[in-house]
Amino acid sequence: MHPAEDAYRRYRTRIYRYLLGRTGSHHDAEDLTQRVFVDALTALSSADTTPESVLHWLYAVAQRRLVDEYRRRGRSIDDAIPMPRLEPTYGDDVSSSLATALATLTAEQRTVVVLRLLRGLSFPEIADLTGVSEDACKMRFSRALTAVRAALQDWHPRPG
Repeated sequence: MHPAEDAYRRYRTRIYRYLLGRTGSHHDAEDLTQRVFVDALTALSSADTTPESVLHWLYAVAQRRLVDEYRRRGRSIDDAIPMPRLEPTYGDDVSSSLATALATLTAEQRTVVVLRLLRGLSFPEIADLTGVSEDACKMRFSRALTAVRAALQDWHPRPG
């Protein structure tokens, strides 16, 4: 089996979900996923070796395709990282307070938090996707958590 065909069978769903989460559009995610695997087929056909971690490499290709698409549309890649929608499981007060706390984060911090907590990616995966070092990702994550804790420090639920 060709490496690109194997990669497609094994990782298509993961790449699609990643792009769907970033675009919010099934159509855009499907289109970008196809482009990622066309790129993979082209690169793997002409390469002497396959990447050590095909999945990490595919995520990096997906991130580049996403950035290219947003640039083509005249938008910032920061637009591709939506603020998480907080379900009112714990009530409107908690959801509102968490949303407010998350809004205080820088775009870079929010990116790492979303990729780590909501997408479940490891720090090496986040580093590959964002193009910064793993240590920088860990620092952004740590600072983001500190900022969220500080923002929530004085929060008290309203009596219901």
